[in-house]
Amino acid sequence: MMGGPNDAAGDSFLSEKSAKVFVAGHRGLVGSAIVQKLRDLGFTNLVLRTHAELDLARQSDVEDFFAAEKPRFVVLAAAKVGGIHANNTYPADFIAINLQIQTNVIDSAHRHGVKKLLFLGSSCIYPKFAPQPIPEDALLTGPLEPTNEWYAVAKIAGIKMCQAYRIQYGWDAISGMPTNLYGPNDNFHPENSHVLPALMRRFHEAKVNGAKEVVVWGTGSPLREFLHVDDLADAVVFLMEKYSGLGHVNVGSGKEVTIKELAELVKEVVGFEGELVWDSSKPDGTPRKLMDSSKLASLGWTPKISLKEGLCDTYKWYLENVKQ
Repeated sequence: MMGGPNDAAGDSFLSEKSAKVFVAGHRGLVGSAIVQKLRDLGFTNLVLRTHAELDLARQSDVEDFFAAEKPRFVVLAAAKVGGIHANNTYPADFIAINLQIQTNVIDSAHRHGVKKLLFLGSSCIYPKFAPQPIPEDALLTGPLEPTNEWYAVAKIAGIKMCQAYRIQYGWDAISGMPTNLYGPNDNFHPENSHVLPALMRRFHEAKVNGAKEVVVWGTGSPLREFLHVDDLADAVVFLMEKYSGLGHVNVGSGKEVTIKELAELVKEVVGFEGELVWDSSKPDGTPRKLMDSSKLASLGWTPKISLKEGLCDTYKWYLENVKQ
C-alpha cells in the first residue's frame, strides 16, 4: 500500500536516541517499563508528564503540550484501567476518559509533526467467543465481553483511529495489543488487582501471618497467558523500529498456564508452606484466553523472560516497594 517512514536506511527509531520521545502514562505498569527500557538503550530526551502536570483528557492542555514540546516519537501507554467491578461501576468513565485521552494525543501528535506513534491496547478488544489462540483478524467479528466493553470499545476506536490517519494522511501510527501483563509497578491492591498480583499478595500475607491455608476461587482449570512487562517494553521498541503496517499486532508470550499451575508457582516463589484450597463453588471465568502472536514472531520478535524468572523478579519488587 505505502512504504513506511522507516524504509530509508539510517532513519530508524534506534538511530535517533537524542530525539524527543513522549511516553504517555509513564508511571503505570507499562509506561514505567518502557521508560526504563529506553533509558537502558541510551535514549536521552524522554518527555514525561505526570497526570497532575498534564491531563491528557483535556484537549486544550494536550494541544498546548504538543505545540510547545513537539516530540518526534510518541508511545501512548496512558489509559484509565480497572477490573470487572470498576468497569461495571464506572462505565461512563471508562469509555469517555479513554476516548478523550487517545483522541487528544493521536490527533495532536499528527498535527504537530510527530514522526511515529505507537498506540497500546489490550486483549479485551476481542470478541468474548473469539477463536483460540486469538488472531488479529478476530477483531470486530462478534460481541465483546459485557463486563469490559466500555474500555474495549474505546481501545478499538484507538486502533481504528491510527489506521484512519495512516490511510488519509500516510502517517506512521501503529497499534500493539498486549496479553495479560505483570511485573514491577503492578497494582497489588487487595480488592481491585488482577489475578497474578492478587495471588502474590495473598500468599505473602498468609506466609507472614503464619496462616495454615489460602483459599482460591474456582477450580484452577482456566488457561491464561502472561507476559512480563519488560518483555512488552522490548516489543514496543522492536515495533517502533521495525513495523509500519496498517494492522494492529498482538504481543503475547504464546505460553499458557492453568490458574492452578500459576497459583502453585506463586506459592513456591513466595515461599508459603501451607495448603492451597480451591473453592469450586466460585466462578472460573473464561476457560481459555490465548493470543496468537505469530505475526510478531514472523517479524522477528519473541519474549525472553520465563514465568518463573518473571515471578521471582516481581516478588522481589513487591517486597521492596509494597507497604505491608
